[in-house]
Amino acid sequence: MKEKIHIYHTNDLHSHFENWPKIKSFLSERKSFHEAAGEEIFLFDCGDFMDRWHPFTEGSMGKGNTALFNESHYSAVTIGNNEGITLPFQDLDALYEEANFDVIVANLYLPDYKRPNWVQPYVIYETKHGYKIGVTAVTTYYQKLYRLLGWELSEPFTELEMQLNRLQDEADMIIVLSHLGIHDDEKMAALFPQIDLILGAHTHHFFHEGQKSHNTMMAAAGKYGRFVGYVEVDLMKKPVNIKPTLFETAFLPPENDDFNQELENIGKKQLDVKVTQLHHPLEFSWDRPSPLTNILCEALHEWCQPDCTLINSGLVLTSLQKGDVTKYDIHQMLPHPINPCTVELTGAELKEVLLHAEKDKEWVDLEVVGLGFRGSVMGVFVHCGVDVDKIEQQVLIKGVPIDPEKTYTLGTTDMFTFGRFFPEIRRSEVKHYFMPEFLRDIMEWKLKRMQD
Repeated sequence: MKEKIHIYHTNDLHSHFENWPKIKSFLSERKSFHEAAGEEIFLFDCGDFMDRWHPFTEGSMGKGNTALFNESHYSAVTIGNNEGITLPFQDLDALYEEANFDVIVANLYLPDYKRPNWVQPYVIYETKHGYKIGVTAVTTYYQKLYRLLGWELSEPFTELEMQLNRLQDEADMIIVLSHLGIHDDEKMAALFPQIDLILGAHTHHFFHEGQKSHNTMMAAAGKYGRFVGYVEVDLMKKPVNIKPTLFETAFLPPENDDFNQELENIGKKQLDVKVTQLHHPLEFSWDRPSPLTNILCEALHEWCQPDCTLINSGLVLTSLQKGDVTKYDIHQMLPHPINPCTVELTGAELKEVLLHAEKDKEWVDLEVVGLGFRGSVMGVFVHCGVDVDKIEQQVLIKGVPIDPEKTYTLGTTDMFTFGRFFPEIRRSEVKHYFMPEFLRDIMEWKLKRMQD
C-alpha cells in the first residue's frame, strides 16, 4: 500500500526570531491539516537554531530555543556549530534536558567515546502503515574546537557509513540531517547511494524544488527563517516519489510583530546583572582607535599573553555609558560568538600581517559576513605590545626590531584563523584557541580589573 508522508524542515535560524511566529503558526496549521487527513507528518531542524548574539539565547544559554522547539512539536533536531562550540560543556550537556523531541548526532561523543545520554546516533520512525523511516545526522567536523570544550567528534563520513550500514536493512527510507554544508552533502550523495533524502544546512544554501544528486534528493531552506522546507514523499516499501519545495515566510499570514521584542526583553532581564560601575563614559569608533577598542585589545593581550596583539575596531558595536554596566550592556557591545586565540608566526610573517593591517585603507568600510562576526564592517586595526612605523616599514616589539627568522606569538580573534583576510594567520600551523571564553567575557574580566 502506498503511503504519503509529509516532512517539514528548518535550518540555520541563528536566533533570528522575526519570522518565528509565522513559522510556528504555519507548522501548527499544517500539522492539524495532515493529521485530520490521517497522514504522517515529521518536523526536523538541521542545526544552528540558536545563536548567542540574541539576548534571549544568551540569557537562557539556549534553553529558551529548546522551549520554542517544544512548542512547535518538532520530531527531531541535530546540532550545528552554534550549539556545539559556542556553549561551554555543561551548557550544551544541559541544553536539551527539557526536550520533547529526539536529538540525533551520530558523530558527537564524550571524551571516552561514549555517547551523551541525550544523543542518539539514529532513530527509526514507524508510520501508520508500518513503513520505517530511518533518520541519522552528522555535524561539522570542528574536532579540535570540540575537544577544547571537552567533547570528542568523529569524522562525519566514517560515522555515517557505520550508521547507514545499520539502517539500510531496517528502514524503508533513509534521511540524513546534515550540518556539513552543500559541498559535503554532494560528496555524501555520491558516496552513499542508500540515502534517499539529505536535509542540509551550515552553508545557508537553499533549493526551491530540491536538487537530485546521484540517487539522492537534497533539500535545504537557507537561513534566518526566510523559508520553511517541505518534502512530500510517497512510500511503497521504498520512496517512489520525493518532492521538495519551499514556503517563503514573507508570504505567510502575518503574526505577532512584537514577538522578537518580547524575547529580547526576556533576555535583557536575565542579563541585568551588574558587572562594574564607570565614572565616565567609554566611547567607540570604527574609523579610528577609540577607548573601548583599546581596552579590548589590552584585555586580549593580558589574557592570552602573546608577544603582541591585533584586533579590528569593528568588533565593538556600542559605547558604555557612565554608571552601572550590566552583562546585557557588554553583550550588546560584543555580541559575537568569537573566541580569543594566539597563532605562531615568523617575524617576517608577523611583519607582513601588521603592515598590511596598517596600510590598507579599505579595511574601514569592508563589510564582514560570517566567521562568528555579528557586526557590520571591519573598521581600523589596533594593536598592543608592538610599535609599527608605516613610513620606515619597521616593526618593533619591546623596542627591538622584529627578527624575520624568530618565532613570535600573535594574539587575535579566531575569525582571522578561519577567514582569508591574512593568509599568514590562516596558514599558521600552531594555533591556540581560548575556549569557552568569548570576547565579551574577556572584556568583563578587564573592566572588573580596571575597577579594582
